[in-house]
Amino acid sequence: MERREFVKFLVFGSLLPYIKDINSLTSFPDLAVVESESPYKGTKLAVEAIGGIKRFVSKGDVVIVKPNMGWDRRPELGANTNPEVIKAIVEMCFNAGAKKVIVMDNSVNDPRRCYKNSGIIEALKDMGAETPLPNPRVAKRVKIGGEWIKEWEVLPQFLEADKIINVPVAKNHSLAILTLGMKNWLGAVGGERNRLHQKIHEAVNDFSNFFKPALTVLDAWRMMVRNGPTGGSPGDVILKKIIVAGKDYVAVDSYGAFLFGKSYEELPFLKIAKERGLGEVELQRLKIEKKKV
Repeated sequence: MERREFVKFLVFGSLLPYIKDINSLTSFPDLAVVESESPYKGTKLAVEAIGGIKRFVSKGDVVIVKPNMGWDRRPELGANTNPEVIKAIVEMCFNAGAKKVIVMDNSVNDPRRCYKNSGIIEALKDMGAETPLPNPRVAKRVKIGGEWIKEWEVLPQFLEADKIINVPVAKNHSLAILTLGMKNWLGAVGGERNRLHQKIHEAVNDFSNFFKPALTVLDAWRMMVRNGPTGGSPGDVILKKIIVAGKDYVAVDSYGAFLFGKSYEELPFLKIAKERGLGEVELQRLKIEKKKV
């Protein structure tokens, strides 16, 4: 070993314990789970607990916030993401220096009615966020590279964004058992979406691995526990008052399953995610920070 290399070795070796200490100071929980009377406050606290929005959004970024806004339902019916959750995330993105924030979904029902009756448009009034209606006709066919879906039509805004934040609502689902973060990507694509139901569990894994959200925030403040994904009655919903945030979207969905009293083994899409190594499904292996405020 030459003298210069030897000196580098000694210096690096002497600094190694300090480097480890620095890394430990910047390590964050895998998940934050916040129970709060306010979905707005709970969302902010959950994101802060995993490092704050600046960990995920940089100055000058174009950010897409992807709620579930697919249904012509009022907020209290729990079919769409809570408008206060979306408001908190949009506000944080702008505070982090985002150049543009777009909030959109390829709604199942009439988009104009969904956007309005979800309460999200009103919540974002005067905040500066863009809320374009989806236009599946301009969706671009791109390589998805999935194990089942090789190519598909994707709304152009999702292809052009620097960062995507996935903000689903927690619901039961007649076909997928549960709809959480991974299922939410069907609102980012065009094409013949009914075909995706043939292999829904494979499809949501293919899309999740394609979109790779910077952050997932699960709205479990209201949880639809029956007649999902559309619901329609207050009796379909329970007030859980929980927000879950994490970088690992598989871990977020696994915790969402736990809130419904289910393990990942009961959900084919999570079993597939584990097999493909897309994220962590074993909750006991995660560092989870819980708060009640």
